Amino acid sequence: MSAAPHRRINVGQGEHLVTDDPSVLLTTILGSCVAMCLRDPVAGVGGMNHFLLPEGEGDGAGAARRYGAYAMEVLVNDCLKAGGRRERLEAKLFGGGRMFDALRDVGEANADFAERFLRDEGIAHVGGSLRGPGGRRIQYWPVSGRAMQRPVADAMAATPVFRQPAPVVDAGALELF
Repeated sequence: MSAAPHRRINVGQGEHLVTDDPSVLLTTILGSCVAMCLRDPVAGVGGMNHFLLPEGEGDGAGAARRYGAYAMEVLVNDCLKAGGRRERLEAKLFGGGRMFDALRDVGEANADFAERFLRDEGIAHVGGSLRGPGGRRIQYWPVSGRAMQRPVADAMAATPVFRQPAPVVDAGALELF
């Protein structure tokens, strides 16, 4: 007997999705962004969001969708509307990678925000992978709560090639002491 086919849905920046369909597989690719994978295991409902920055200005129809403050609230609220109960919610957090050696680490700020949000809201943080170098691909089955992460290979971060310096040819040079 073969397993039922998965219905793969990508969650991009500023998006979220909630479902109770066990065949749905949510996917995203993260760098410094963070995704929260949230579910109520009793109600069999869950979802994923994907945010770019911790906080910012804007209305829900536009720019605000990219910010964690909006993305986290809307995912929690939509899980509750779909039959979840706040006291049973459990979350996995992914992303917040350090993508560049810059003065401000956006990934760290995103990770800090997401962890603080879960603490403040009393939502159980049951797993995931935050911070660290580089990006990651996330697959999440919201009804079962299963998550899988794979690193994103960065072609620009390939191992540097060591080159032997060219030999110095003495063409009658004069050496001074």
